[in-house]
Amino acid sequence: MFKNLISPIQAWLLSQGRCVGCGEELSKGGRKVIRGQTTVTCRCGRIFIHNHQTDTYRRALFTEI
Repeated sequence: MFKNLISPIQAWLLSQGRCVGCGEELSKGGRKVIRGQTTVTCRCGRIFIHNHQTDTYRRALFTEI
């Protein structure tokens, strides 16, 4: 039940280009290119993958780090 409440909020934050943990704009985060993908690290330590074609972010999987 808890996940049903949090998931839409996290999706909305990601669509706005913000971190799901601290709300900081991901455009301010540190960027690295790893295996052809741009990873963005927020100041709180969460890692996201940036999709350049659609200009969206998603949480990185453990295999992508």
